[in-house]
Amino acid sequence: MIKRHVRDSLKSLRRNGWMSVASISAVTVTLFMVGIFLAVLFNVNHVSRQVENDVRVRVYVERKTPQAAKDKLSKQLKKIPHVQKVTYRSRNAELNSIVSGYGSEWNMFKGDDNPLNDVYILKTKNSASTMAVTKKARKLANVASASYGGDTARKLFRVAAKVRNWGVAFTVLLLLVAVFLISNTIRITIMSRREEIAVMRLVGATNGYIRWPFLLEGAWTGLFGSLIPIIIVDMGYGAVVSHSGLSVAANGYAFFNTMPFLFWLDLLLAGIGIVIGAAGAGLSMRRYLKV
Repeated sequence: MIKRHVRDSLKSLRRNGWMSVASISAVTVTLFMVGIFLAVLFNVNHVSRQVENDVRVRVYVERKTPQAAKDKLSKQLKKIPHVQKVTYRSRNAELNSIVSGYGSEWNMFKGDDNPLNDVYILKTKNSASTMAVTKKARKLANVASASYGGDTARKLFRVAAKVRNWGVAFTVLLLLVAVFLISNTIRITIMSRREEIAVMRLVGATNGYIRWPFLLEGAWTGLFGSLIPIIIVDMGYGAVVSHSGLSVAANGYAFFNTMPFLFWLDLLLAGIGIVIGAAGAGLSMRRYLKV
């Protein structure tokens, strides 16, 4: 019986032709926007949590600072109250960590093309003292800049809130459009099969038996509509992670790795597609299928 329902639902998709294409296209556009929104939101929250829980202060050394001045700066940083540990990382070591995490294409920045600074990483005794340590470090000679998690975390959380608010509103609008188009497609299918449905009722077919092909048709529409967004979002995310690795990893933080993040995101997009497809079919049946 399940095979029959699946076969009937696929036949119905072919029979409706351009209406099915319109419904699938609506789902495709919707899930493409949803995929971008979710990828951005998840990563902004992920980096925000990393920054918020960080008890380190990164002190960037000015370019062309002589070694003697660096040694003096190191001693000064160790004397700052609440500093527990000072670790030196050369700009080459910083770049090597990016290469290992984001790919060999970053090797092009080695040598004189390396845009990074040497950095002292100060581990504080607690997160509450990071602000005071950062302020003192900024005043020292040969310091290009100093940063800690607090300021960055607050900015990222504000960005996340804006993305979430605008993204949710826009996504809901797109989902409603997709559900509307899918419900119209299913409605046309129902109207074209009225006589068949009447015969099925006369021979004792249950309401569930009659509904299943339409629900599956909506689910197929949602699933097919999710395929292109999944491919584009996966390729786009991989490219963004690769090309943004220099600026993000240089601060000691990282986006989600492509795997398994994209696997779960793909499942989520496919699930959303199936749900809105089935919802469109259910809405159409409730209004037009009198069983």
